[in-house]
Amino acid sequence: MLLHQQFVRVAMKHAGKTAIIDKSTGKNVTYSRALIGALILSSKFNKYDKGFIGIMIPTSAGCTLATVGALMSGRTPVMINYSTGAEANARFAQKKCKFKTIITSKALLEKINCPVIDGMVLIEDIMAGVTTGDKLKAALKTKLPVSMILNIIHKGDENDAAAILFTSGSEKDPKAVPLTHRNISSNIQSFGGYVNINESDILLSNLVFYHVFGLTVNLWVPLFYGMTMVTYANPLDFQTICKIAREERPTIMVGTPSFFWGYLHKSDPGDFKSFRLMVAGADKCPDALRDGFMKKHGVTLLEGYGATETSPVISVNSVEFNRPGSTGKVIPNVRVRIENLETGKECAIREVGKILVKGDSVMNGYYDDPELTAEALTDGWYNTGDMGFFDEDNYLWHAGRFKRFAKIGGEMISLVKVENTLEKYLPAGISCCVVEVSDEKKGSYIVATVSGEVHKTEVLRKMLKDLPIIALPRQFIVIKELPMMSTGKIDFRSVTKIVQEIFSKAGNEV
Repeated sequence: MLLHQQFVRVAMKHAGKTAIIDKSTGKNVTYSRALIGALILSSKFNKYDKGFIGIMIPTSAGCTLATVGALMSGRTPVMINYSTGAEANARFAQKKCKFKTIITSKALLEKINCPVIDGMVLIEDIMAGVTTGDKLKAALKTKLPVSMILNIIHKGDENDAAAILFTSGSEKDPKAVPLTHRNISSNIQSFGGYVNINESDILLSNLVFYHVFGLTVNLWVPLFYGMTMVTYANPLDFQTICKIAREERPTIMVGTPSFFWGYLHKSDPGDFKSFRLMVAGADKCPDALRDGFMKKHGVTLLEGYGATETSPVISVNSVEFNRPGSTGKVIPNVRVRIENLETGKECAIREVGKILVKGDSVMNGYYDDPELTAEALTDGWYNTGDMGFFDEDNYLWHAGRFKRFAKIGGEMISLVKVENTLEKYLPAGISCCVVEVSDEKKGSYIVATVSGEVHKTEVLRKMLKDLPIIALPRQFIVIKELPMMSTGKIDFRSVTKIVQEIFSKAGNEV
């Protein structure tokens, strides 16, 4: 199913319904006006090169309609990260995908102090150039039957790319991931059907659209089902998000655990009571966070699992099937295989192995990178680079990235498991990241970085209840501001570098 064509069908069916409540600009947009806006932008984009077109606009009605308009014009939106190194990311995207035009916002560039680079077109200038004739022409098109509108806009094929996204680059340089209409629409239908999403839901959309979690669930899910989306551009503005939740009474919200911690601390009891579905993904969801939302708001915080390359949802807990600590059951039309690292055979129940995924929501390959594609895909199976296992009831459990396993004294130790155990015994408000340090003489050992001072001996004594001595951190280092990625995850790669530099300067004295 083509996403932009589905949007047209939905917009015509729900013409008078509010499609977008934009809390950044204070504007409400009906589906009818959203369709008119997308048609206008589509016609304006026709003057630019065919193929790829960059989109670098914060989460808003403007970014939503620019993304839809790009597809309507037959162009593929390349979603660019503006929160960390916007200029470098824009140039990287242009070079990697060989295109020029980037639709961006003057207000954004001023806010993040990013220069206008060659190829950038300001959305404010485009909108200033919209004439009464443009509006009338687009409005008249919306009076045509659906079939005729679909004939006017770009048709395309469901195997065409619907977006280019970039992986977070937490371990290496970002990879360009083309996700097709089939990939995204399949994931939306499988995920939406599993958790019973419908047109009466209201979705709080505050994640960035340049990450797959935001693009699929915050942008396309509401447009696909005919829901109302409430957009706000800054997920880190915890107080405002709580106010929006209280005032707009949304029913669905997804986010990362670090964002949900912020909302929990800044909210008043009952702010989130309207939610029937709250899903945390992109990182491990701590028990304390789940307990906090239940106690303060009476809402069950569910955990899910996904990847950019899988559009993204792989598994998710639901209201009916929820096993806290797991990442839920694999959604329909997605297959997961847990494979033994050494033998390549399918793992037994509760045996940890690498997580492989297959299905219509799995990408066809990285853009212009056959070598990386061959590494990641074998016979349609995508190697997530994650480790995990199935339990007796087919709940999927995530054991951490393969690269977040350390060989200590001949044993494979999950740094994520050490991290999760450590989290249980840290004082409230203190974050942690556990890394491996290599020592040629003494062998590898584990170091825990924490965002505040802790009583090391007491914490280690408690951790011994859950972990063998070999898995305990040998050193604790305080890093008050642990580096974060724009997804809200702690940047494991940067933390590792910082720790390595500290030990390198100290001559590896432990």
